[in-house]
Amino acid sequence: MALIAGPTASGKSARAIELAEEQGGTIINADSAQVYRDLRVLTARPSVEEEARAPHLLFGHVDAADADYSAARWAADATEAVAATLAEGRLPILVGGTGLYLATLLDGIAPVPPIDPAIRQQVRAMPVAEAHAALAQLDPVGAARLHVNDTTRIARALEVVRATGCPLADWQRLRVGGIRDTVTLTGTILLPSRDQLFTAIDRRSAFMLDAGAVEEVAALLGRGDLPEGAPICRAIGVPPLAAWLADRCSREEALAQLQLDTRRYAKRQYTWFRNQHLLGPDHQK
Repeated sequence: MALIAGPTASGKSARAIELAEEQGGTIINADSAQVYRDLRVLTARPSVEEEARAPHLLFGHVDAADADYSAARWAADATEAVAATLAEGRLPILVGGTGLYLATLLDGIAPVPPIDPAIRQQVRAMPVAEAHAALAQLDPVGAARLHVNDTTRIARALEVVRATGCPLADWQRLRVGGIRDTVTLTGTILLPSRDQLFTAIDRRSAFMLDAGAVEEVAALLGRGDLPEGAPICRAIGVPPLAAWLADRCSREEALAQLQLDTRRYAKRQYTWFRNQHLLGPDHQK
């Protein structure tokens, strides 16, 4: 199995398609935003023409209204996709930049029991500051590790400790599943210079606005069936474009925010991949 990973705008998709054409491969998405079908342009999913060059799996297969798609569900889907690809005699090529997805697939996931829906609903309805304060009382070590505005991770940590009585970190020390020991893994972590990466991000962000991203966000917001807090509404680019569509900012301000948010995310990805060595230190480029 091959893996091509790295921060956003690092050329992963092009490299994956080239490899698929050379080796008879099937490309399997490992990007948490590209699983959603509603935002092809804004999430930089492969184009229809690119998808025609090689089989692609797990791209755009989740509806925006699905608020519960997670790393665990993706890992289960990816495990099936890898097995099916191997059964066809093709090379599975994982491509993406979501480190949690890749780590979950390769090394397994914490066996956290299902969370009581009532606890989850109560936690998710709390203001982030209140949730962080509650977490600090039950799991001070976990709370200290999280930024006070990290709504998603604070809510997850709080719902776990409330539902199970154990901090999330304790569960995370236990790992189940993972396919690393069942496949031969090779590949590349793409880490271009940050200047090159940020230039590519700014250029691609401007292209997106002219290539249909604005229309995608307008259609998404116009659906009327998205649950409150749907992850796709927090996808990079959706908030600033939504603000522009609502006349709360200018096109230039929306573009600048999209570029800034993407650069910040890519910086976090860059640091994560540089330090994780999913394939070993000899595969960083």
